[in-house]
Parts: sequence; C-alpha cells; structure tokens
Amino acid sequence: MRMEELTLFYSPLHQKHSAANHPERPARVEAIRESLIEAGLWQTAQQAKAVEIPDSVRHAIHTAEHYRRVQAASRHDGLIDGDTYVTADSWACALETAGGAVAVADQVWTRQARRGFALTRPPGHHATPNRAMGFCLFNNVALAAEYLIQTHGAERVAVIDIDLHHGNGTQDIFYERGDVFFCSIHQYPLFPMSGLAGETGEKAGEKATLNIPFPPYAGDQARQAVLDRALLPLLENFKPEMILLSAGFDAHWRDPLGHQIATVDGYASFVSQLCAFADAHCGGRFAAFLEGGYDIEAGAACALAITQAMIGQAWDDPLGPGSFAEDPYWEKRLQKVLDIWKL
Repeated sequence: MRMEELTLFYSPLHQKHSAANHPERPARVEAIRESLIEAGLWQTAQQAKAVEIPDSVRHAIHTAEHYRRVQAASRHDGLIDGDTYVTADSWACALETAGGAVAVADQVWTRQARRGFALTRPPGHHATPNRAMGFCLFNNVALAAEYLIQTHGAERVAVIDIDLHHGNGTQDIFYERGDVFFCSIHQYPLFPMSGLAGETGEKAGEKATLNIPFPPYAGDQARQAVLDRALLPLLENFKPEMILLSAGFDAHWRDPLGHQIATVDGYASFVSQLCAFADAHCGGRFAAFLEGGYDIEAGAACALAITQAMIGQAWDDPLGPGSFAEDPYWEKRLQKVLDIWKL
C-alpha cells in the first residue's frame, strides 16, 4: 500500500456547534480549510473518515458519567459552564471529532500516511476524565493516544501541547501513567490556573509530565530554548513511538485571549524540529490535532505553516512579528524547570 504524504480530518458537522459571539466558532476551522485549499494541500491529501471508538478506549479517558452529562446537556442549547457551550448537535459533533482524531492517529501509525492533521472542533485538551470545560467536550488527543496504546500496542506515546493555555485535561488523564509523556508550554497565570513547573507526574507517571509555565511576552526565542534545553533531551530519554501535537495557535501575538508573542514562523520552526525528531526516532510518526487559536487570520496562517513544516515544504509568515519584544523573565521560569528536572 502506498503511503500518502498527509492525511487530514475535517467534518462539516462542526459548523452546527456554534454560539453567538463566542470565540470558539466555526470560522476558525473554515479559515484553516480555505488556507489549505489555496495552498493546494487539501486537494492532494488523504481525507480521513471518523471511526467508531471502542468502548474500552472511550472509558479509559472519560467516565461514563461524563459522557452522560455531555449527551444530556446537548439535548438543549446552552452552557455547560460559563465558557463551554453546547447545541443540539454538539454531542454528535464531538463524537465525530474524536473519531476523526483517532482515525488520523491510526493512519499515521499504520503508515497509510506520513503525517496527519485533524481539524478537531470542538477542541479537547481541557476536557478532564469527568468534566467538560474551557470550550472542550471530549479530549481528542488523549483518545487518540489511548487508541494507539490499546489497539496497536504502543508502549510510549508523547503528547506535546503548544496551546496558549495549559492542557489540564490531558495532564489529569495521564498524570499517573508512564506510557504517555506529556509536555505543555503555556502562559501562567492564565486559565485554567494549572501547569506549574513542579507538576511532573505521580506514581508510574513520575517525571512523565513536563510543564513550561511562561510569563507574558514569551515568544519564539523562549520556545526554541525549551526545545533545545528540555523537550528534545527528555524525548530522547523517553523514546516515544509517536508524537501527537495539541496544536493551539492562541500563543500567536495577534490572539485576543493571551499575551504570548509567538509568530507563524516560530510555530512552523518548532513543528519542523519535532518532525525531524520523529523522523529520526519515531519512524516519522507525527500527527497534529487542533486546539485553540482565536484570531482567524493568525490561526489559518499558523495551521498552514505547520502543515507545510510537517511535510517538509517551505512556509511563509504573512503576519511577521508583533510590536512587543520578548520579556527576558521567561529565562528564569525556564531555569526553574531545568533545575527541577536536573537538566
């Protein structure tokens, strides 16, 4: 069987998961899709179809009560909490989105495709075992990781979260497990007010969680330092068989919800280096899953650039850098992490 260069997941059902004046809106994904079409990547990519997730995988990630609550809430338009909404179609949309994430991970693992990108909406990294929160209903990347472990016998999977916000749900799910290495690079203090440097995992998961809580105005230089001084050395030690990327683009300098100053070029460079690691150590297995990113133009530009980086194409940064310089205080935050890990 011929291995495709790229597999993508997109479902038009996501457009029915929408609330007036909410930042997590369908335009986010539609703009990304248009950018991939304009670049000619959509037309040549394999299109993944959502799969039904086995019950053993579903219930390893979320409790039965969690699924019941989301399904019940979705029978009526409204809010699960002050940030997280549902519509009558949200249950079906979230199930299909999770199934699409699993399908992309499966196709990359089995080498039907070299790389993958699932345009997952609603996003997932804040969803804990028993709570929908932070715009997230089901934890798509966690379900994908668990599927690889249960179905394909994966023993070591890495989940790297580059969203503006801490991936608290993913951390909670895997915090006491040693088969998933989780890294979150995020702004702190900021929602959900977790992800401190000292949160490194417990029991079998001790030293399998790496948190990089950056202050405001950390950008590309800070993230490159994380790669060079912490993340890549720890990945070499962990020896993952596949890397899953929680790709949130709200650390871009244009995003309205935070104060990070990453650029399109910085995002793509970061992903390019992770893919080089995957090529050298994971048989090339690397897939991305959409999380946040609420400036429509920045999100589309970042998504296109990381997709091009994943498959070895050149990328452009049409937005350039912002007007703020990096605050060097990020170096102290990173040094605290390095001290904890003895790096």
